[in-house]
Amino acid sequence: MSIKKIIGVVSVVLITGLIIYGYLLYRDIFSGNTKFQDKEVFVAIPTGADYVEVKQIMSAYVKDMSRFETVAEKKSYPQKADKSGQFLLKKGMNSNDIINALRQNVPVKLAFNNQERLENFAGRIGFQIEADSLSILTAFRDQRFLEANGFTEANVLALCIPNSYEFFWNTSAVKFRDKMAKEYRMFWTTARLAKAKDLNLTPIQVAILASIVHKETVKNDERPKVAGVYLNRLAKGMKLEADPTVIYAVKLQSNDFNQVIKRVLYKDLETDSRYNTYRYEGLPPGPIAMPDITALDAVLNPEKHHYIYFCASVTNFGYHEFAVTAAQHEVNRQKYVAWVNSQGIKR
Repeated sequence: MSIKKIIGVVSVVLITGLIIYGYLLYRDIFSGNTKFQDKEVFVAIPTGADYVEVKQIMSAYVKDMSRFETVAEKKSYPQKADKSGQFLLKKGMNSNDIINALRQNVPVKLAFNNQERLENFAGRIGFQIEADSLSILTAFRDQRFLEANGFTEANVLALCIPNSYEFFWNTSAVKFRDKMAKEYRMFWTTARLAKAKDLNLTPIQVAILASIVHKETVKNDERPKVAGVYLNRLAKGMKLEADPTVIYAVKLQSNDFNQVIKRVLYKDLETDSRYNTYRYEGLPPGPIAMPDITALDAVLNPEKHHYIYFCASVTNFGYHEFAVTAAQHEVNRQKYVAWVNSQGIKR
C-alpha cells in the first residue's frame, strides 16, 4: 500500500474517531439526563456531604450516572468544598445543567404565624430547613443569647416577627436565630419604640399584649379597638381578664396544646397560672401566641375610647360588642351565652 493510501486510511480513521468522540462528548454533556417525571424537583444535600454521598442522592434523579460523573469531573465538582444546600432540577436537564444547578443553592421561602409556643415554632421551622426542631429550640433557649438580648425562655417567642423570609435550606439553627434577632431589631424602628414608650410598655410587653389581641379577634380593623380596651384596663389598674389567657393556661397546665376550647368555663377561671389574667394582675410572663404585625401595630396605635368591656357579637359574627359599664356588658354577655347554649357548645 502506498504512503498516500496509508495516509488516507489513517485520516479516515482519525476523522471517524473524532466524530465518535465528539458524539460521545456531546451525549455526555448536552443530552437530557434526568429520570423524574415532574417538571421540576428540589434536591437537598445535607451539610458535610461528600461526593460519594452526593452521587447516592443524585442517583434517584439522574438517568445515567456515568455521564453525570464524567461531566462532574470535567467541571471539578468533586473538589467543591461545600456541597450542601437545596437545589432545583428541571425535567430534561443535561449533565452540564445538572452540575451547574448543584452550584446554585436555592433559598427556601419561610412563612410562619400564630404559633402558640416556641416548641410549635421550632417544629414548623425544622420541617422547612435542615436544622431540626431540637437544635432550633436549643439555640433560642441559650442563656447567653437570652441575657445578651434581654429575653427569657418565657418571652423569647416575642423575638420572632411573623413575615415572609428567605433562608438557605442548610442554614444552621444558630444562624436562623440570629437572623430572627436581626429582623426583630429592624422591626422595632425609632418610631415604634417611641410609641411603645408613650404607652409605658417595652417592646416585649407590646408583643405580649398583642398576642392577646391577636387571639381575641381575627378582624384586623377591630384590633386597635380591642387593644384600646386592654390598655384602658391597665391604666385603671384592673385585671385584664382575657379569655385567651385562660385557654392558654388550661392548655399549658394539661400540656395539651392540640385541644380545642371554644367556651371558657367557670372552673377554668380558677386555673392557678401566671398566664391566667383573671387571677393575676398585669401581663402574662410571655406571649400566648405569636402576634402578627397587624396585632403589634394595633397595640402601638390603639383606638382611643372609654370602653372597658367587650363580648363576641351574635349579630355581627367575627366582631364584638363593646361597653363602658359592667351593666351594659352584662346585657351583651347574656346574649352571647344564650347563643352559645343554643348552638350546643359545651367546650
